[in-house]
Amino acid sequence: MEPATVLSICIAGALIVITGFSIYTAFGPPSKELNDPFEDHED
Repeated sequence: MEPATVLSICIAGALIVITGFSIYTAFGPPSKELNDPFEDHED
């Protein structure tokens, strides 16, 4: 394979992993630990 193809595949793979982890953190079980700063400062 050419180096440009390998680099493109690595960048695309990293982007997919980061996106998947972000979705898991936002909507999965770890989201229970997140707090809403707007609810904390409501009057």
